[in-house]
Amino acid sequence: MRNGRILVMDDHKDIRYIFSILLNRSNYEVEVAEDGNKAIELFNRSIEEERLFDAIILDLNVPGGMGGAEATEKLLEIDPETKVIWCSGRIDNPIMINYKKYGVVSVIHKPFNNDDIYEALSLAISSN
Repeated sequence: MRNGRILVMDDHKDIRYIFSILLNRSNYEVEVAEDGNKAIELFNRSIEEERLFDAIILDLNVPGGMGGAEATEKLLEIDPETKVIWCSGRIDNPIMINYKKYGVVSVIHKPFNNDDIYEALSLAISSN
């Protein structure tokens, strides 16, 4: 039995791979996207297929593509109950510090470890 479905968006293939491996080992079903546009596409498909994501992890900064902040806004317009987690290496970024103001339930700071991921997911999935 799966623990849940997670969507991971990051512009770095290696980061997507790391998330996939760690989450699959913990019995999560994982889908990945390289930018916000692809994440929104996968999110909409999950709604159509009635296989919703339990949480969505979004890289905040995606050079040349839609990043996590803009994607979050669009995802929350589609479904205000979406559980979004931001991931970034820029911990001094004001929107990372004030993430709850943007409807985000948790953050993961790069570089991260397994506990950081599982703590953020636990917070997101258990939040109402």
